[in-house]
Amino acid sequence: LMDLQLFYRDEPLGDAWRKDFASCPKVAIACGDITDATCDAIVSPANSFGFMDGGLDHAISERFGWDLQEAVQQEIRRLPERELLVGMALVVPTGDDRIRWLIAAPTMRVPMSFNIASSVNAYLAMKAVLVAANRTPAIKSIAIPGLCTGVGRMPAYVASNQMYVAYDEVALGNHPTFLDFGEAQKHQADLNPNGMIWDY
Repeated sequence: LMDLQLFYRDEPLGDAWRKDFASCPKVAIACGDITDATCDAIVSPANSFGFMDGGLDHAISERFGWDLQEAVQQEIRRLPERELLVGMALVVPTGDDRIRWLIAAPTMRVPMSFNIASSVNAYLAMKAVLVAANRTPAIKSIAIPGLCTGVGRMPAYVASNQMYVAYDEVALGNHPTFLDFGEAQKHQADLNPNGMIWDY
């Protein structure tokens, strides 16, 4: 299993991670600056167009240099879709000796707060991070921030649970099998108690 380092600033997120990932020895939880991590890859919870000039992405750009934003955007422009959809991730070299790779995993299409808190985007982004890392043999350890917990304003306990479910499925191999759409709907609803399946 890959080594994960989950970095938080606000105690509620750290508490939620410690509860959800309690049985995961390959997951370390730390309070501090994620850009100070020692690992193979760092996660940017960016947007679909690779703008890295706000929030945590701004700190990442300051740490690794603004050329990294341009490199991410160039890779996105090479995609057939010309955008990095939520649920996808790109691995881009940083040129840094200590953290060699950036995993760009959008938690939103454009910077926004509306509807992100009630979404399953932290789950989708976490799955994308782990899938991309698994496809990159050089990556054995990853530093990951809270997903959707900044601009997206997703409650810490919701984001933590979504990230854990994604880890359970991708890293631990406990993929769900849905026998009917009702089971798929329940899985969706369980990921975010603040979301809705129907609006009537």
